[in-house]
Amino acid sequence: MAQTLAIRIAQKIKEAAPSLNTIPGAVIIVNIPESTVVHMSAWGCSRLNTSVKELKEMGANYHTRFFNPEDAADYVPKILGMLSRNNDEETVSFFQQVRANVEEPWEWYVTSIKIFMRDDEGLPLLCINVATPIDAGHYFITKIERMLQENLTMRKSPQLLSALSKREKQILSLMAQDKTSHAIGRELFISEDTVKTHRRNIKKKIGANNHYEIVQFAQAFNIV
Repeated sequence: MAQTLAIRIAQKIKEAAPSLNTIPGAVIIVNIPESTVVHMSAWGCSRLNTSVKELKEMGANYHTRFFNPEDAADYVPKILGMLSRNNDEETVSFFQQVRANVEEPWEWYVTSIKIFMRDDEGLPLLCINVATPIDAGHYFITKIERMLQENLTMRKSPQLLSALSKREKQILSLMAQDKTSHAIGRELFISEDTVKTHRRNIKKKIGANNHYEIVQFAQAFNIV
Protein backbone atom coordinates (compact mmCIF):
# COMPACT_ATOMS: atom_id res chain seq x y z
CA MET A 1 0.00 0.00 0.00
CA ALA A 2 2.91 2.34 0.79
CA GLN A 3 4.25 1.84 -2.72
CA THR A 4 0.84 2.56 -4.21
CA LEU A 5 0.62 5.77 -2.19
CA ALA A 6 4.09 6.80 -3.35
CA ILE A 7 2.98 6.28 -6.96
CA ARG A 8 -0.12 8.41 -6.36
CA ILE A 9 2.02 11.19 -4.88
CA ALA A 10 4.40 11.13 -7.86
CA GLN A 11 1.47 11.20 -10.31
CA LYS A 12 -0.22 14.08 -8.48
CA ILE A 13 2.97 16.15 -8.60
CA LYS A 14 3.66 15.25 -12.23
CA GLU A 15 0.21 16.45 -13.26
CA ALA A 16 0.51 19.73 -11.35
CA ALA A 17 4.18 20.61 -12.02
CA PRO A 18 3.79 22.37 -15.41
CA SER A 19 1.16 24.81 -14.13
CA LEU A 20 3.05 25.45 -10.88
CA ASN A 21 5.94 26.96 -12.83
CA THR A 22 3.63 29.69 -14.18
CA ILE A 23 2.87 31.05 -10.69
CA PRO A 24 4.86 34.20 -9.76
CA GLY A 25 6.42 32.88 -6.58
CA ALA A 26 7.83 29.76 -5.02
CA VAL A 27 5.43 26.81 -5.01
CA ILE A 28 6.39 24.14 -2.49
CA ILE A 29 4.72 20.79 -1.91
CA VAL A 30 5.45 19.24 1.48
CA ASN A 31 4.89 15.72 2.74
CA ILE A 32 3.08 16.49 6.01
CA PRO A 33 3.82 13.33 8.05
CA GLU A 34 7.52 13.46 7.12
CA SER A 35 7.76 17.28 7.12
CA THR A 36 9.87 17.12 3.94
CA VAL A 37 9.74 18.86 0.57
CA VAL A 38 8.72 16.61 -2.31
CA HIS A 39 8.53 19.32 -4.98
CA MET A 40 9.41 22.98 -5.55
CA SER A 41 8.76 25.07 -8.64
CA ALA A 42 11.68 26.17 -10.81
CA TRP A 43 11.30 29.78 -9.61
CA GLY A 44 11.60 28.70 -5.98
CA CYS A 45 14.63 26.50 -6.59
CA SER A 46 16.34 29.33 -8.44
CA ARG A 47 15.58 31.78 -5.61
CA LEU A 48 17.03 29.43 -2.99
CA ASN A 49 19.88 28.29 -5.23
CA THR A 50 18.97 24.64 -4.78
CA SER A 51 17.25 21.73 -6.54
CA VAL A 52 14.36 19.41 -5.77
CA LYS A 53 16.88 16.58 -5.32
CA GLU A 54 18.83 18.56 -2.74
CA LEU A 55 15.64 19.58 -0.96
CA LYS A 56 14.55 15.96 -0.65
CA GLU A 57 17.97 15.04 0.74
CA MET A 58 17.71 17.81 3.36
CA GLY A 59 14.61 16.22 4.86
CA ALA A 60 13.15 18.15 7.78
CA ASN A 61 16.33 20.31 7.95
CA TYR A 62 14.85 22.28 5.04
CA HIS A 63 12.78 24.34 7.46
CA THR A 64 15.63 25.57 9.64
CA ARG A 65 17.99 26.11 6.72
CA PHE A 66 15.84 28.59 4.80
CA PHE A 67 13.32 30.04 7.27
CA ASN A 68 13.69 32.21 10.35
CA PRO A 69 12.60 29.99 13.28
CA GLU A 70 11.47 33.05 15.25
CA ASP A 71 8.50 33.42 12.88
CA ALA A 72 7.32 29.85 13.43
CA ALA A 73 5.59 30.59 16.74
CA ASP A 74 3.08 32.68 14.80
CA TYR A 75 2.27 30.49 11.83
CA VAL A 76 2.87 26.89 12.92
CA PRO A 77 -0.19 26.77 15.24
CA LYS A 78 -2.32 28.17 12.41
CA ILE A 79 -1.09 25.49 10.02
CA LEU A 80 -1.65 22.71 12.56
CA GLY A 81 -5.16 24.00 13.16
CA MET A 82 -5.93 23.96 9.45
CA LEU A 83 -4.62 20.41 9.10
CA SER A 84 -6.65 19.18 12.07
CA ARG A 85 -9.83 20.66 10.57
CA ASN A 86 -9.00 18.93 7.27
CA ASN A 87 -11.10 21.32 5.21
CA ASP A 88 -10.78 21.59 1.41
CA GLU A 89 -11.82 25.24 1.41
CA GLU A 90 -9.47 26.49 4.13
CA THR A 91 -6.28 28.40 3.37
CA VAL A 92 -3.85 29.84 5.89
CA SER A 93 -1.73 32.89 5.04
CA PHE A 94 1.19 34.31 6.99
CA PHE A 95 4.41 36.31 6.76
CA GLN A 96 7.82 34.66 7.08
CA GLN A 97 11.48 35.52 6.59
CA VAL A 98 13.47 33.53 4.04
CA ARG A 99 17.07 33.44 2.88
CA ALA A 100 19.10 31.18 0.60
CA ASN A 101 22.11 30.99 2.95
CA VAL A 102 23.45 32.47 6.19
CA GLU A 103 25.50 35.09 4.35
CA GLU A 104 22.38 36.73 2.92
CA PRO A 105 19.93 38.99 4.80
CA TRP A 106 16.41 37.76 5.57
CA GLU A 107 13.75 38.62 3.00
CA TRP A 108 10.04 38.85 3.78
CA TYR A 109 7.54 36.61 1.98
CA VAL A 110 3.80 36.23 2.25
CA THR A 111 2.88 32.55 2.11
CA SER A 112 -0.44 30.81 1.60
CA ILE A 113 -0.92 27.13 2.34
CA LYS A 114 -3.67 24.56 1.90
CA ILE A 115 -4.12 20.79 1.77
CA PHE A 116 -3.08 19.37 -1.60
CA MET A 117 -3.57 15.62 -1.19
CA ARG A 118 -4.90 13.12 1.37
CA ASP A 119 -3.87 9.57 2.20
CA ASP A 120 -6.01 6.43 1.93
CA GLU A 121 -7.68 7.24 5.25
CA GLY A 122 -8.62 10.75 4.15
CA LEU A 123 -6.00 12.47 6.32
CA PRO A 124 -3.83 15.35 5.00
CA LEU A 125 -0.77 13.93 3.25
CA LEU A 126 0.57 16.78 1.12
CA CYS A 127 0.19 20.52 1.53
CA ILE A 128 0.95 23.13 -1.11
CA ASN A 129 2.55 26.46 -0.29
CA VAL A 130 2.78 29.55 -2.49
CA ALA A 131 5.39 32.01 -1.21
CA THR A 132 5.68 35.45 -2.81
CA PRO A 133 8.43 37.95 -1.93
CA ILE A 134 7.41 41.35 -0.59
CA ASP A 135 9.12 44.46 -1.90
CA ALA A 136 11.72 45.46 0.70
CA GLY A 137 10.53 49.06 0.42
CA HIS A 138 6.91 48.24 1.22
CA TYR A 139 5.64 49.92 4.37
CA PHE A 140 4.34 46.57 5.61
CA ILE A 141 7.91 45.37 6.09
CA THR A 142 8.77 48.06 8.63
CA LYS A 143 5.49 47.48 10.46
CA ILE A 144 5.89 43.69 10.58
CA GLU A 145 9.49 43.89 11.78
CA ARG A 146 8.52 46.33 14.54
CA MET A 147 5.65 44.15 15.73
CA LEU A 148 7.75 40.97 15.69
CA GLN A 149 10.52 42.65 17.64
CA GLU A 150 8.06 43.88 20.24
CA ASN A 151 6.53 40.41 20.53
CA LEU A 152 9.96 38.80 20.90
CA THR A 153 10.83 41.30 23.61
CA MET A 154 7.66 40.36 25.48
CA ARG A 155 8.36 36.63 25.16
CA LYS A 156 11.73 37.22 26.81
CA SER A 157 9.85 38.42 29.90
CA PRO A 158 7.74 35.36 30.85
CA GLN A 159 7.34 36.71 34.38
CA LEU A 160 4.80 39.17 32.99
CA LEU A 161 2.59 36.26 31.95
CA SER A 162 3.16 34.22 35.11
CA ALA A 163 2.09 37.24 37.18
CA LEU A 164 -1.45 36.89 35.83
CA SER A 165 -3.96 34.61 37.51
CA LYS A 166 -6.10 32.17 35.53
CA ARG A 167 -9.06 34.56 35.81
CA GLU A 168 -6.95 37.52 34.69
CA LYS A 169 -5.82 35.58 31.61
CA GLN A 170 -9.46 34.88 30.77
CA ILE A 171 -10.32 38.54 31.08
CA LEU A 172 -7.22 39.62 29.17
CA SER A 173 -8.31 37.42 26.26
CA LEU A 174 -11.73 39.07 26.24
CA MET A 175 -10.19 42.54 26.60
CA ALA A 176 -8.05 41.84 23.54
CA GLN A 177 -11.27 41.07 21.67
CA ASP A 178 -12.41 44.60 22.60
CA LYS A 179 -15.29 43.42 24.77
CA THR A 180 -16.73 45.84 27.31
CA SER A 181 -16.60 45.29 31.05
CA HIS A 182 -20.34 44.71 31.03
CA ALA A 183 -20.06 42.04 28.30
CA ILE A 184 -17.13 40.33 30.05
CA GLY A 185 -19.03 40.28 33.33
CA ARG A 186 -22.04 38.63 31.72
CA GLU A 187 -19.87 36.04 29.98
CA LEU A 188 -17.92 35.11 33.12
CA PHE A 189 -20.84 35.56 35.55
CA ILE A 190 -19.11 38.22 37.62
CA SER A 191 -20.03 41.82 38.32
CA GLU A 192 -19.02 44.69 36.08
CA ASP A 193 -17.19 46.34 38.98
CA THR A 194 -15.16 43.15 39.50
CA VAL A 195 -14.22 43.16 35.83
CA LYS A 196 -13.13 46.80 36.03
CA THR A 197 -10.91 45.96 38.99
CA HIS A 198 -9.37 43.06 37.07
CA ARG A 199 -8.80 45.30 34.06
CA ARG A 200 -6.89 47.83 36.14
CA ASN A 201 -4.77 45.11 37.72
CA ILE A 202 -4.03 43.46 34.38
CA LYS A 203 -2.92 46.70 32.77
CA LYS A 204 -0.65 47.42 35.71
CA LYS A 205 0.90 43.93 35.71
CA ILE A 206 1.70 43.83 31.99
CA GLY A 207 2.48 47.53 31.65
CA ALA A 208 -0.19 48.19 29.02
CA ASN A 209 -1.46 51.72 28.51
CA ASN A 210 -3.93 51.22 25.68
CA HIS A 211 -5.92 48.63 23.74
CA TYR A 212 -3.19 48.14 21.14
CA GLU A 213 -0.68 47.14 23.82
CA ILE A 214 -3.22 44.76 25.38
CA VAL A 215 -3.79 43.04 22.04
CA GLN A 216 -0.07 42.92 21.37
CA PHE A 217 0.62 41.24 24.71
CA ALA A 218 -2.21 38.74 24.27
CA GLN A 219 -0.97 37.79 20.79
CA ALA A 220 2.65 37.50 21.93
CA PHE A 221 1.65 34.84 24.45
CA ASN A 222 -1.09 33.23 22.31
CA ILE A 223 -3.83 34.24 24.74
CA VAL A 224 -6.14 35.39 21.98
